[in-house]
Amino acid sequence: MHPVPSRPEILEALRDAGHPMLLEALMEAFGLEGARRRAALLDVLGRMVQAGQIIQNRQGEYCLVEKTEVVTGTVIGHRDGYGFVLRDDGGEDAWLSARRMRQLFDGDRVAIHIIGRDHRGKPEARVAKILERGVQEIAGRFVRERGIGIVVPDNPKIPHRILIPEGESASAKPGQVVVVRILDYPTEVEQPTGRIVRIIGAPDQKGMATDIAIHAYAIPDVWPDEVQRQARTYGREVSAADKQERVDLRGLPLVTIDGADARDFDDAVYCEPAGQGWRLIVAIADVGHYVERGSEIDREAVRRGTSVYFPDRVVPMLPEVLSNDLCSLNPEVDRLCLACDMRIDRDGRVTRSRFLEGVMRSAARLTYDQVNEFLVGRSRDAVPKSLHGPLSHLHGLYRALARARRRRGAIELDVPQTRIELDENGDVRRIATVGRNDAHRLIEECMIAANVQAAKFLRRHRIQGLYRVHAKPDPDRFDELRQYLLGLGLKVPHPEHVEPRHYNQIIAQVQGRPEAPSIALAMLRSLMHAEYTPGNIGHFGLALDAYAHFTSPIRRYPDLLVHRAIRHILRGGKPGNYAYTAQDMERLGTLCSAHERRAEDATRDVEARLKCQFMQDKLGQEFPGVVTGVTSFGLFVQIVDPPIDGLVHVSSLGSEYYRFDASRQSLVGERSGTRYSLGDRLPVIVTRVDVEMRHIDFRIGDAAEAHGQRARGASGLRRKKRRQQA
Repeated sequence: MHPVPSRPEILEALRDAGHPMLLEALMEAFGLEGARRRAALLDVLGRMVQAGQIIQNRQGEYCLVEKTEVVTGTVIGHRDGYGFVLRDDGGEDAWLSARRMRQLFDGDRVAIHIIGRDHRGKPEARVAKILERGVQEIAGRFVRERGIGIVVPDNPKIPHRILIPEGESASAKPGQVVVVRILDYPTEVEQPTGRIVRIIGAPDQKGMATDIAIHAYAIPDVWPDEVQRQARTYGREVSAADKQERVDLRGLPLVTIDGADARDFDDAVYCEPAGQGWRLIVAIADVGHYVERGSEIDREAVRRGTSVYFPDRVVPMLPEVLSNDLCSLNPEVDRLCLACDMRIDRDGRVTRSRFLEGVMRSAARLTYDQVNEFLVGRSRDAVPKSLHGPLSHLHGLYRALARARRRRGAIELDVPQTRIELDENGDVRRIATVGRNDAHRLIEECMIAANVQAAKFLRRHRIQGLYRVHAKPDPDRFDELRQYLLGLGLKVPHPEHVEPRHYNQIIAQVQGRPEAPSIALAMLRSLMHAEYTPGNIGHFGLALDAYAHFTSPIRRYPDLLVHRAIRHILRGGKPGNYAYTAQDMERLGTLCSAHERRAEDATRDVEARLKCQFMQDKLGQEFPGVVTGVTSFGLFVQIVDPPIDGLVHVSSLGSEYYRFDASRQSLVGERSGTRYSLGDRLPVIVTRVDVEMRHIDFRIGDAAEAHGQRARGASGLRRKKRRQQA
């Protein structure tokens, strides 16, 4: 009996045939017989269709994508009804009209035809075939309209309203948030139908934010039975056999440095003097040793793409036995690692490096605060005495790497982050701004150094892998920022010539101005989103010509792929016999980028909901604020403490028309001349909080209104004098 063919063998058979083939023809070509072999081949073919390697035509024949005029990709929905397709081949995103999106959900895998370009010059697509549905369950609010049950999805990227047939509502009450399993997917003329399988609760119920987001954004949070079975086969200690033929690093005091609430430790560092510079070892958890390509755990990791960090919990990419135990570089236990051993000179340049498979034993689990206390000299007792030397060497190395970073012009936008602290009941206890210290920056620079060497390794050996790329700013978006900055009298380059160092020059020019934090935020918004792709175009923000993620394989799938590529070469493999093809990497890069965005959207949604809940009992209260954004419809204002954003709608600014001045990022009263601009400090009063919509409305405080009236009065007096003089 012949074995079931692999994907490359099936692709080769289709190419040799020179025409599409039915399942029976493929069975005959490979000498397969029987129902079991037929089912196994169907499973392989189904996975190839889902991956976009082949498609199935209307006659049921399997076709090579390369021989058709279709393009495969993943649907990204938009709250306004239209969508885009992120192409597997890395080509320009294709636009889908609202009409064509009627049959699709955000996250669906599709084959499309490019049918032309829209009015903006963007490629426009028509769906040839839906390859795989991206969601099976959706969270939303249950309502009844004229006796008909409907679920309105919480995810704004899914504009469909899901009909609930009689008897499928699970006794849900109108207004409750529920999880609905799709029974019938939408068509161009029919709405989707579903069955309510879980009632989450009232939308404003405490502790509900994360549950809602997990289901709304279809984040996998339940381990399949097969994954749980495989996870149970792992022990809790590294076996003696696994330590064989590895470089023994257990004699070096490698340490992990993370946040106080971290549970998975995937990177450790050690530094010592070497010649006129330093030797730096960055040791990373060897996840690839345990998670084999194509295993059940690996398939689930692809489906998740990344760990998702919410204020009250983590949805991990890997089962806890790996993420928190066997792979985690916990202190005083042997762990397998993939390490980057570097020599770095006094100018912060890596002069040579090597990657190695090792076994290590973390000397300590340190926190950023502990290390910073030691580095700034506030407490020598913050870390064990045996680590004083290595940490001092690390600090010296960090200063050299930081100087090198400044020389190459990497962008230094240190925008404050917020942390939401919850109490035991899930209520928001505190919303605080999180600062960064030298310990954070030290680890960041060490990780960047290792990631750069990983990217160079991929490039040097010409092996398939994912680079972390960051394109230059969108010219239109940057030009809008440029016009505003020119109006402030700043020197700003043309969008075609902008480089990372120019961002730092602008930051230096506005240093000390009251609007500096808002300008920094506007500059951050002008940047493109970094992505994963096998095609290297460099990293604009870091001012690097090659960059890859290598240092977090416990929580990011692209890092695991980079580990596999490096290991393949270390073990004598060649690029030509590597398990991944260029098409595989294109697909995985698109998928990982989409999963990263999904995680960001979900965490941002939870934070917004929690902030709204926190502000519910503060209606009518006044807070000092700063204008962080200006649009034609109003002012976005961030309260100084706690750092919470809201909107001052233009209709609340007074009984006159306001004109949006894009070049000066201002709203200007046409009658009074009153101007509200980016960076203005204004007291604001909370007027409305909508938890369900994650929306907070402000109006300008009484003191600011009095100031505005004085400004309008002075402006009117000046106009009156000018008329009299005329």
